[in-house]
Amino acid sequence: MSWVIYAILSAFFASLVAIFGKIGIKGVDSNLAVAIRTVIIVFFAWAIVLVQGNASELQKISKYSYTFIILSAIATGLSWLFYYKALQLGEASKVAPIDKLSVALTIGLAFIFLGEKPTIGSVLGGGLVAVGVLVTALIK
Repeated sequence: MSWVIYAILSAFFASLVAIFGKIGIKGVDSNLAVAIRTVIIVFFAWAIVLVQGNASELQKISKYSYTFIILSAIATGLSWLFYYKALQLGEASKVAPIDKLSVALTIGLAFIFLGEKPTIGSVLGGGLVAVGVLVTALIK
């Protein structure tokens, strides 16, 4: 499958995160909800690894890669904690678009830290996402 299909599937399931999360978080501490969610994800992810037979590759991962996987995990955890707190306090239709500002931020950070080359499409697209966030979430 092409990366585009995986990205579309990611977007679809990410949209369900907001809907299911908003429904499930009623009357539940947002940090507790993230902890429960994380445990389920751990079991789910390891089940996939075990079914695929990839667990033996753990020892092949470099310390460099482990460092950045760990940093990514910490960033994910913080993102989820803040996202669930925002869902608990705000409307999903406003929280989710602001969360997607990460698209524009990622484009900019990819230019700076990954050396990716800006294109008209990436700069314009990132700008349109940022404008879309403002229109969708902040204008009443």
